[in-house]
Amino acid sequence: MPTPFQIPRILRSCCDDSDVVRLEGQTVGELLQDLRRVYPRLHRSLCDETGAVRRHIHLFVNDEFIGYRHGLDTPVQQWDVVSVFQAVSGG
Repeated sequence: MPTPFQIPRILRSCCDDSDVVRLEGQTVGELLQDLRRVYPRLHRSLCDETGAVRRHIHLFVNDEFIGYRHGLDTPVQQWDVVSVFQAVSGG
């Protein structure tokens, strides 16, 4: 069963203006691999050429930052929700 992956408004043009995409995988890393297959432009916005999540992107599983868990190896279930947040700065 696919896991919902919430997309911030600023990146929705990369995925047919969807606010949620459903991805297959058992870890956050596997979801990102599926994202690369389905929405390569969105994947490039979230990850660098090595597949690592870009420094200004923060991924959460059920409101818990994956950096506090197992990073890209954080397991996901069909009832989990993965959210994307972009760090923004300015003055």
